[in-house]
Amino acid sequence: MTELAGIIILGIVAQWLAWKIRIPAILPLILIGLLVGPLSTLWTADGAKLLEPIYKEGQDGIFPDKYLFSFVSLAIGIILFEGGLTLKRREITNVGSVIVKLITIGSITTFIGAGLAAHFIMELSWQISFLFAGLIIVTGPTVIAPILQNVPLNRNVATVLKWEGILIDPIGALVAVLVFEFIRSAGGGMNFTSHALISFFKIILIGMALGASAAYALYQLLRYELIPHYLLNVFTLAFVLGVFVFSDSMEHESGLLSVVVMGMVLGNLDVPRLKEILYFKESLSVLLISILFILLAANIDMDELAIVFRDWRSLALFGVVILILRPLGVFISTNGSELTFNEKLFISWVGPRGIVAAGIASLFGITLVNDGVTGAEYITPLVFMIVLGTVLLNATTARAVSKLLGVTLDASEGILIVGANSASRAVASYLHNEKGRHVVIIDNNEKSVEKVRETGVEAMLINIYNDDIDDKLELLDMGYLIAMTSSTDVNNYALKKYRKIFGENGSFRLITPEELQEPVQSQPDHGIISYSADFIIMTAAIRESETLHEIAFESEENLMQLISNIHAVNNRVPLFITQDDDSRIQMLPKDLSTLELPEGKNFKLVYMGTKLEVVATESKEQE
Repeated sequence: MTELAGIIILGIVAQWLAWKIRIPAILPLILIGLLVGPLSTLWTADGAKLLEPIYKEGQDGIFPDKYLFSFVSLAIGIILFEGGLTLKRREITNVGSVIVKLITIGSITTFIGAGLAAHFIMELSWQISFLFAGLIIVTGPTVIAPILQNVPLNRNVATVLKWEGILIDPIGALVAVLVFEFIRSAGGGMNFTSHALISFFKIILIGMALGASAAYALYQLLRYELIPHYLLNVFTLAFVLGVFVFSDSMEHESGLLSVVVMGMVLGNLDVPRLKEILYFKESLSVLLISILFILLAANIDMDELAIVFRDWRSLALFGVVILILRPLGVFISTNGSELTFNEKLFISWVGPRGIVAAGIASLFGITLVNDGVTGAEYITPLVFMIVLGTVLLNATTARAVSKLLGVTLDASEGILIVGANSASRAVASYLHNEKGRHVVIIDNNEKSVEKVRETGVEAMLINIYNDDIDDKLELLDMGYLIAMTSSTDVNNYALKKYRKIFGENGSFRLITPEELQEPVQSQPDHGIISYSADFIIMTAAIRESETLHEIAFESEENLMQLISNIHAVNNRVPLFITQDDDSRIQMLPKDLSTLELPEGKNFKLVYMGTKLEVVATESKEQE
């Protein structure tokens, strides 16, 4: 009981510590696992581990025999399903082909190169060398995600790393399983080759077909509300575990692919209450990751650590994998893509391995050691060296390297609008469709979000109070925050919570009816969209015209005259100033005399309501 409680407590403490110092959680988790596992034998009185994951004769343990790895397999399946839910088709518009090549050509490059390196550097047998190579193909999503959250990368780089990390896990597991089965095959040769190819295609077919079918079945259950709300999360969990086990029973090791495909399909359907499922799976994944890494690290023995850390060749192997094979695979896979050289270089640098590599390595290593396979004792420590080394390297250098290579979002010009009402939709449509700006609207009303998407503007179904949106890839380049809901409380809350994250270039809200009635000097000095219109007035203006209008002006005097003409008619609202050669938005200040406009610029005043035909004509005649 003490061991089980200790694992959970230490795991959550490690997660909190990682959040506090902004590093991937896998790093403190593995270190804790090593401290309570193999390293603890250096100071315990009887030389035993403080935590022994597997029950051994004469020693206490938590899991008997191979049940630890059954638990690991199921946990990895849940983690990958949650990762699949976050994969959206719209993210890969510009980099879809790059991702496909990375998980195919890049994997082949790493597999062949790492196999050759392990054989010639470590002098391992060909079988063990290529088993090691298959295990380190994967880049862990559990490690990539914290890096993406802590480093403001541009959208292309962040999307490539995110998708690669999730999609490549089942592929790496599949390759490792095929090599593992080859090693254990008595005959080998052509008989095995034909058997391996058949297994390969069966895994692909079953994983794709069963995953997609299961996702559609669960979608129908949710769509027709056949699952009560209080059972929603646990039913989904049971459903995922059932799909994983059923797939694995049909073809060994097809379960991982099935749950990834299931998550991807489900995440791209219009699933009711998907957010609730995702939040539950995120919390569960954090707990499982915390438990798994401590258990797997604690399961390593001191003699296995000594094999690696006393042999300089392991360091050489690590260098080849990180400095040669990863860049080679990335540059081959991205050849001819729209990615810049620096973007390719950064992706080459960031390739941390994670839970799938560690879990399967532990399982295969112990199995082959028990089978008496020569060199099998190297598998687990070598893979853990790659996992720990890549995580430590990438976690400590990703931010500095990204800035050095210029792949961060130094200029955040995207616009985040809170509220999907008619007025905000008009503003978003103008900025996106007329000015080519990246605009995202968030709202918790599904129908309103759908109306936004019909205009071609990106929209997300989000509750500003319940959802954490600071880690969404779609919002990486947000630099303006505009709160336009009918609720004063929501607008104030949105600015208070997210102005520092998404309001780099400015954060604004609607003026309240009470503020609108106050004397000008009592109104807020800044942070207001329009000092002459609250939500009701803006809604009325949009009823007059669903589109925004713009009119050119040349001087401050000309601008004041235009604003006076706009205010002369009810339901007209001046909004902001734009420039043809500048991406910035300049909101109108409370006191127009404080407005500074550089000379020689082509300015336009954007407003909503009926069009100023007469003024527009006079302006053209003056020009």
